[in-house]
Amino acid sequence: MDATNHPLQELFAQLGLPNDATAIESFVKKNQLPAEISLENAPFWNVGQAQFIRESLSEDADWAEVVDHLNTMLRR
Repeated sequence: MDATNHPLQELFAQLGLPNDATAIESFVKKNQLPAEISLENAPFWNVGQAQFIRESLSEDADWAEVVDHLNTMLRR
């Protein structure tokens, strides 16, 4: 695993989403996920975003930590 730590803003930019603090907060509030839906299967992702998340987690990529953090935020 690459030890690079990516901030949440960088993950949102990588996903092609607005990445300022207000946009991230709004996204999290609007897209809360129930426990039975895995992050990569969330209905709000497009195919490319879902694939990126799936690969980041399955390959324990350098993005995995921040993707896990987002997953936690979406389940509060």
